[in-house]
Amino acid sequence: MEKLNTDLLIIGAGPGGYVSAIYAAKKGLDVILVDAKRVGGTCLNEGCIPTKALVKSAELYQEILNSEENGITVSNASFDMSKIIDKKDAVKDKLINGIEFLLNKYNVNTMKGLATFVNDKQVEVKGEQSYLIEPKHIIIATGSKTKYLPIKGSDSKYVVDSEILLDNKTLPKTLNIIGGGIIGMEFAFIYANLGVKVNVIEFLPRVLPGVDKEFSMRLMRFAKKLNIDLLTNAKVTEIEALEDRALVHFEHKGKPKSLESEMVLMAVGRGPKLDGLGLENTTVKFETKTGIKVNEYLETNVENIYAIGDVTNLWQLAHVASHQGIVAVDNILGNKRAMNYDYIPAVIFTSPQIATVGKTESMCKENDIPYEVIKVPYSANGKALILDAEAGYIKLLRNPETLELIGGMVFGKDADNLIAPITIAVANKLTAKDLQETIFAHPTVSELIHEGAMGLDHLAIHFMD
Repeated sequence: MEKLNTDLLIIGAGPGGYVSAIYAAKKGLDVILVDAKRVGGTCLNEGCIPTKALVKSAELYQEILNSEENGITVSNASFDMSKIIDKKDAVKDKLINGIEFLLNKYNVNTMKGLATFVNDKQVEVKGEQSYLIEPKHIIIATGSKTKYLPIKGSDSKYVVDSEILLDNKTLPKTLNIIGGGIIGMEFAFIYANLGVKVNVIEFLPRVLPGVDKEFSMRLMRFAKKLNIDLLTNAKVTEIEALEDRALVHFEHKGKPKSLESEMVLMAVGRGPKLDGLGLENTTVKFETKTGIKVNEYLETNVENIYAIGDVTNLWQLAHVASHQGIVAVDNILGNKRAMNYDYIPAVIFTSPQIATVGKTESMCKENDIPYEVIKVPYSANGKALILDAEAGYIKLLRNPETLELIGGMVFGKDADNLIAPITIAVANKLTAKDLQETIFAHPTVSELIHEGAMGLDHLAIHFMD
């Protein structure tokens, strides 16, 4: 076994790990990056990027089916699921190849293998070749893994997770989804847009319990338009494997019910990935369910060992992991820097999309935070009408005392892009007047942000405020 020394060992090459590696290398550190799988982690290989590629194909198919209202007639529209998956893989591979090129360019020593702690100071890597590494600093960025309900039949051949579904080239006629969170609802819309009959079984009173009730309830109405059946307040008790399909048994409002389908997606969340890491050989504080404990500087209780991303179970978002990685490296370099979680944007890629940043109305009400709110309908925007997106709207919140913007939400097309300027405004404590004095290009959906800023002072031009 070859022994190696390095300034920084990063375990996990996802959006937290590879960003940390490139940033640290550009800052002059000698870096080793280890992952048992391909560079990119869950995000690039089985998560963010692949799912959004499928979202694009599914929404495009729906646009073609409904193109006649735009004067375009397409006869016998169809799709090839194999080609959809191939396109998804092509996008993924191009991004990963680019990351691998950058890692090589900045002299990051990238290893494929399983990294296991021997003690607080040493890590063993087993791959094509074995190494014993003694780094000055360590960043743990191993990410997360799919959770499964501990119920009878959860290991059935008909039960899949999101990673398996992303490579599925044969669409089922029916799909039961257990879990109405972000992963469950994104796949519900992907498959429903492709013509699959989808049922979502959710334990809580509504889907997307982590977003404002207003947004959740509004999305449920769009789900019904696509013939997605949403069964809330439902507890799954068993998954029964039949000859050519599965039967999901559950309790719904106190009554036993069942739904059959050709495939069952388990989408009840993700938990920290600690398997094989060997943390039990160290003095690092962690819990199997809640992950590795870190402070605001991403430090564990052990000096020179840091943890970032999903393995900390703080925010399960790729862009948070990336930013945490940069913060961790800065702290390793002696530039004391705390992680700020107050202004993190989040996007849910359903149809329509949902995006939020900062405070929501429910958060303000629950914490007695004073706020003013304005809601601007997409129907007041010319570009939104062109895009057939008039059902959407944005919301801006501000503190009536400081006049600073404290939150923003978008429901509708292009929410993923619209949340960016709102995030800049909220994070930099801009006021409505700051946005009023900013000129937005016309015609764009982003003009809704300017209109909202005007509306907060009852100066809106294109809708009644």
